[in-house]
Amino acid sequence: MKKTIYIPLFIFLILITSCESYLDKAPQSDIEENDAFRNFISFQGFVEELYNCITDYNKVGAWNAYLFADETLYNNPYAFDLGNYWAQDRPFMGRTADTGLNPKNKRVWPLCWYGIRKANLGLSKLDLLTDATQEEKDLIKGQCLFFRGWFHFELMRYWGGLPYIDKFLSSADDLKLPRLSYRETALKAAQDFEAAAELLPLDWDQTVVGKRTLGDNRQRINKIHALGYLGKDLLYAASPMMNEESTGHNSYDAELCKQAADVFGKAIDLCDKTGVYKLQSWNNWTDNFWVWSPSNTKNSGGTEVIMNPTVYDRGRVRWSTVCGTLPTQFGGGYAGVEVPAHNFVKNYAMANGLPIGDPESGYNPNDPWVGREPRFYSDIIVDGDQMVKSTAGGNNRFAQLYNGGFHRATTGGSISGYYYKRFSPIGCNPWDKGWNNFQAYVPYLRLADVYLMYAEAVLQGYGSAASSSTVLSLTAESAVNRIRNRAQLPNLVSKYTATKEAFMGEIIRERAVELAYEAHRFCDLRRWNLNGEMEYREKTAIDFDRGIDGKPINLQERIIITRIVEKKHNWLPLPLSNTNLYPEFPQNPGW
Repeated sequence: MKKTIYIPLFIFLILITSCESYLDKAPQSDIEENDAFRNFISFQGFVEELYNCITDYNKVGAWNAYLFADETLYNNPYAFDLGNYWAQDRPFMGRTADTGLNPKNKRVWPLCWYGIRKANLGLSKLDLLTDATQEEKDLIKGQCLFFRGWFHFELMRYWGGLPYIDKFLSSADDLKLPRLSYRETALKAAQDFEAAAELLPLDWDQTVVGKRTLGDNRQRINKIHALGYLGKDLLYAASPMMNEESTGHNSYDAELCKQAADVFGKAIDLCDKTGVYKLQSWNNWTDNFWVWSPSNTKNSGGTEVIMNPTVYDRGRVRWSTVCGTLPTQFGGGYAGVEVPAHNFVKNYAMANGLPIGDPESGYNPNDPWVGREPRFYSDIIVDGDQMVKSTAGGNNRFAQLYNGGFHRATTGGSISGYYYKRFSPIGCNPWDKGWNNFQAYVPYLRLADVYLMYAEAVLQGYGSAASSSTVLSLTAESAVNRIRNRAQLPNLVSKYTATKEAFMGEIIRERAVELAYEAHRFCDLRRWNLNGEMEYREKTAIDFDRGIDGKPINLQERIIITRIVEKKHNWLPLPLSNTNLYPEFPQNPGW
C-alpha cells in the first residue's frame, strides 16, 4: 500500500512521461485528461485518492464530541451533550473549516460528497481503461463501487435518507434531486456493496496486481470490506430508528435482518475457511488498537481489523489517538481530557461473566474494581494504577483519582474518577518516550463487530438466541460467546439467552464493552432508539476517598450532566447552505 496509495495523480503523469525531455515534445504529444484512465497504474492513482477521503475521526478532531455518546465525559460540557448538534460544523482548533487539500482538516460531510463524485467519475471512465487485464478492470470498478456505497452509508447513518448519486453529474443535469427515505438510500448502497463484493478479491496479495506491492496491501478494499458493510448497511436499515423513519414502525424489519444475517454469515464463513481475517487471541488483543512499532514501520490492526482509517502521518500518531487516553500523554497536561463516564464503566462485567447488576455476580459496590473482567483492566485506569515507568514522571507515575488527588484536581484531571488506555499503553508519555516507536488507530470495522452484528441480525430476523442464518450454522448465542470466550469469559448463562429481550440486552452490553471508544456507541444508541433513555443520558462520576489500605471508601455516584436528547436528535442537522438550495432537499425534522 505504501508504495502506491496516496500518491497524487500528477506524479503518475510525470512518471509516464519522464523518459522524454519536455523540450523535445511536440505540442500534440501532451497528455490529455482521459489518458490518465487508459492503464491500471494511472487509473489506480486516481482511485487511491478515495482512500484519503476516509475520515480519521480523531485526527479530524470534530467527532469526539458525540461519537462517544454516554461513554465519556469532559471537563466542560460537550456541545452535543447540551443538544447542540450544529457543533459538527465547528472549525477544528481554530482553523478555517474545509480549506486546503489536507483531509485531516475536513469533516465527514464534505469529504463523503467529494468521494462520491470522484467514485462516479471513475465509474464513468471505465470504458477508457483499455490497456488493462480483466483483473485490473475488476479491481478498479470494485473499489469505485465500494466507495460510492460506503460514502453514502457514512452520510446517511448520521443525517438520514439522502439523494443517492449514482452517476457523474454535470452542470447540464437536473441537480434538484429529492431526498429518499433511509431504506431507499440503504438499498441503493446495498446494490453497490454487493456488486463490489463480486469484483473484489479476498486478498490482494493473492492477485497478479497485488504482487507488485506484496505485503503492503492490508489496507486495500477487498471482498470482506464489501460484505461487512453490505451487512452493516442492511442491519442499520432494519434497525428501529431507521425503520421508523422509513415506514413509521419503531421496530426491527425482520426481512432486512435476515438478509443482513446471511451476508455476515458469508463473511464469517469466508474468514473461517481462508484465514484472511481472524480474531486476535486475548494475549495480543491490544494489537487491534496499538502496537509498538520501531521506526514507525508497523500499523495496528493485527489479523482482526478489516478497515482502519487512512495513515496520514506516522510521526504524529500521539496526536491521532483519542484525546486523553492517558493524562500523561502530553507531558502531564491532563486538564481537559476525555475520561470514561462511570455509568459507562458499569457495562464491564465481572470475571465470571455476569453483569455487575446480577445478584449472583459477586460485585461489591464498596470495592468496585476487584474481580472485574479482563477487558476492564485492559481499558480502564483506576486509582493507584501505574501510568509512567520512569521515576522522572513524579506525581504522574501512579493514578491519584480519589477526591482531591493529583489527577482529580478541580482545575483539570479526571472529572469521572477514571482514565482509559485502550489506545495508549503505559510507556506512551514524555518520560518513558514510548510514543517514538508507537502506532495507534481507531478501527472502522473489525471481525468482532461482524460477529456481534451477525448475532443481532439473526436474533431480530429469526427470533431467538438459538437461531442461525441460512448460510452459516453458527447460532446468535455462539457468535456472542466467541467474543466473550476470546476475552476470557465463560459462555452466557441460560437466563440471558432464554428470551429475545434478555439476549438483546447482552448484545447491547457486549457491544458497549468490546467496541468501547471505537466510535460506534452514538450510532448504536440512536439506531436502537435508545439514545433518549435516561440510563444512557445521565453521565456520572464516582467520588471516593482513599482509605489507609489504599482501597476506595465513601464511594458515591454523582450525575455530572444529563444529555439533552429530543426526537430531533435522531439525526444531525443538515448544513443550511444545502437545505436552502431547493424544496426537494428539506432540513431534518426539528432543526
